[in-house]
Amino acid sequence: MSKKDLGQEQRNQLAKLAGLPDSEINTSDIPEVPAENWIHARRGHLYRPLKQPMTIRLDADVLSWFKEHVGGGGYQTEINRVLRHHVIEQEKRRT
Repeated sequence: MSKKDLGQEQRNQLAKLAGLPDSEINTSDIPEVPAENWIHARRGHLYRPLKQPMTIRLDADVLSWFKEHVGGGGYQTEINRVLRHHVIEQEKRRT
C-alpha cells in the first residue's frame, strides 16, 4: 500500500502520529520483540555506499603495514574502514 492508496483521513492520522513523540504513541496492541530476536542482527548489512575509484599516495610503510596485517588481500577495504571510523569520530566531536 502506498500513500496514494490512503484516504485523506488516513493521511491525516499518519501526519498526526508523525508529529507525536514516541512516548505518547500507544503501542500496547503491539507485543515487544524479545531480545533474543536481535542476536544475529547486523546494522548496515544491506547498505552499500557508492565506491569511487581514485588515486591516493600513501607512505610506503603505512601501505605495507595494511598489506601485511590484513588477511585475504582486503587492505583497501580496511583502509576505507579506518578512514570511515575517523570521519565518524570527527563528526561526533563537532556536535
